[in-house]
Amino acid sequence: MNSKPDTSVTVIGLGLMGQALAGAFLKAGHTTTVWNRTASKADQLVAEGARLAPTVGDALKASPLAIICLTDYQAMHELLDASDVELDGTMLINLTSGDSAQAREAAQWAEQRGARYLDGAIMAIPPAIGTAEAVILHSGPQSDFDAHESTLDALGTVTYLGADHGLASLYDVAGLAMMWSVLNAWLQGTAMLRTVGVDAATYAPFARQIAAGVADWLPGYAEQIDSGSFPAEVAALETDARAMAHLIEESEAVGVNAELPRLIKAMADRAIAAGHGGEQYPVLIEEFGKPRDN
Repeated sequence: MNSKPDTSVTVIGLGLMGQALAGAFLKAGHTTTVWNRTASKADQLVAEGARLAPTVGDALKASPLAIICLTDYQAMHELLDASDVELDGTMLINLTSGDSAQAREAAQWAEQRGARYLDGAIMAIPPAIGTAEAVILHSGPQSDFDAHESTLDALGTVTYLGADHGLASLYDVAGLAMMWSVLNAWLQGTAMLRTVGVDAATYAPFARQIAAGVADWLPGYAEQIDSGSFPAEVAALETDARAMAHLIEESEAVGVNAELPRLIKAMADRAIAAGHGGEQYPVLIEEFGKPRDN
């Protein structure tokens, strides 16, 4: 008779996110070992059934899978580089925030220590962990992800991106770029409308409708970017630039900061000067894809 696979898990790092991760594993029925430098942060988890390891080394030995959730990559290295910490044969999944270069370096470091390694990014706040709304990104060898996917499912919607260990970090910051851009655009419009007594709550539903409509353009625009062809099927960039000028003028007229629309128009003006005025808005990928000269 075949024995069931060991789905126990260790969580190292018990900040708010680490506590949420460990709690989700416990709720899903996984034997969960935890460790944190300040042991008292494990009290509630222990009350819920978690096992508190006395040392990091003991925590790693307790499970075939170890989730790392610390402040940064330096903290991970300081903790796991200790001579008494044995990593050989361990499956590490690092959900610590960092950049793609750090992720790739960490993968090499783990391999040199005899460990398997996946890098990850958490696209959620702690209260969402354990629900479908929590998106957890992973990158690294697919065989390692596949071997532990059923356990990781306890955390939310787990997604495999590819073999490059840096992909999760890159997707993370790309998502942040989307988030801040949408929020900043909404704040620009809100600031303008407040000058005539329209409050944010009144504007928000309209802004949400606009944001959703723009999101629907993305697949078609992505096809243009990937093909390198930008026919003006909806509007030419030079037409958009005239609307940008109107946004700048209106912002200044009502006494609202116009830095953001001026930045957007500056990029469009450079693309037009380079001969792309008759093409569609996604041609600006050429401006986004190169560093700005100082």
